[in-house]
Amino acid sequence: MSRIALVTYDPGSEPNRDSDLPVLLDALRVDGAEADAVCWDDAGVDWGSYDLAVIRSTWDYSWRAAEFVEWAERCGKVTRLANPAGVVRWNTDKRYLGELAEAGVPVVPTRYLAPGDAADLPEGREYVVKPTSGAGARYAARYAPGERDAAVRHLARMHEEGLTAMLQPYMRGIDAAGERALQFFGGRLLHASRKRAVLKAGAAYDADKVPHPDLEPWTPTPAELAVAEAALAAVPESPELLYARVDLVDGEDGEPRVMELELVEPNLFLFLHPGSVAVVRDAIVAAAPR
Repeated sequence: MSRIALVTYDPGSEPNRDSDLPVLLDALRVDGAEADAVCWDDAGVDWGSYDLAVIRSTWDYSWRAAEFVEWAERCGKVTRLANPAGVVRWNTDKRYLGELAEAGVPVVPTRYLAPGDAADLPEGREYVVKPTSGAGARYAARYAPGERDAAVRHLARMHEEGLTAMLQPYMRGIDAAGERALQFFGGRLLHASRKRAVLKAGAAYDADKVPHPDLEPWTPTPAELAVAEAALAAVPESPELLYARVDLVDGEDGEPRVMELELVEPNLFLFLHPGSVAVVRDAIVAAAPR
C-alpha cells in the first residue's frame, strides 16, 4: 500500500480553502492508498515515511517563499516530491517569464524592478504592478496613466519588504475573452477553465480580491493548446511534471500569451470538473514508488 501526503497549508481556525482536498483524499483511500493531508510547515511530520508527497494547496507559501523552497529541497531528499524541488525553486519566482520569452514562448511582456531600482513606470496606457513572488493576486493592482503616485507608493511598499516588482501592460483581451487555465496532470491535458478579470480599475493593491471570478469550464483552442505545450517544453532541464497549469490571455493581436505557468500549487478546480477526479487519482497512485 502506497503512503501518500497531499501537502497543504495550515488554515488555523478557519476552514481549509482547498475544496478539492477532501475529494482527492477520499478517492485515494477508496483506491487502497494510505493518504493524508499534511501541512508543509508542520515540523513534526516525518516526510521520509511517505512514498510520495504531492504539493496541492500550499497557498500561504508566497509570504515565505525562501522558507518554502528550503522545505521542498529537504522534503525531496527523503521522499519523492511532486513537483520536484528544482521545479519549485524555479517556479516560485515569476522571473521565469523572461526565460520562457527567451525560449520563444509568447508571454505577456514583462519588466522587473528590484529594490533600489528607480520607479520607471509605463506611460500612455494601463499597466499592472505585482510581485514576482505572489499568489491569489496578492499585492497586485492595475493603474491608469494618471495614477502614477499610487503606483509609486505600491512599488515602495513592495521594495520595503524586499520584493521585486513585475510591470506588465494591462491585457485588454481579458475584458473580452477572460483568462484561460489549461490544466495538465500525468503528462496530458486534464481540463480547462476560464475566468474573468481579477484586477478591477481603481482597486487598491492591498484590497481583498476574488482570485477566480465567474469561473466556468472551457474547451481550449488549438492555438491555446500549442502555446501551453510550448511553455511546458521550455521548463529548464526537462523535469518530470506530475501537474501543471498554464494561464493564458489574448495579446493585442488576438493570439494567446502565457500570463503564468503554475507548477507549484495550482488549484485544480475539480469542483468544476468532477469527471477529472479519477484521472488525478490514478496519476498520483502511478507516481508513487512501489
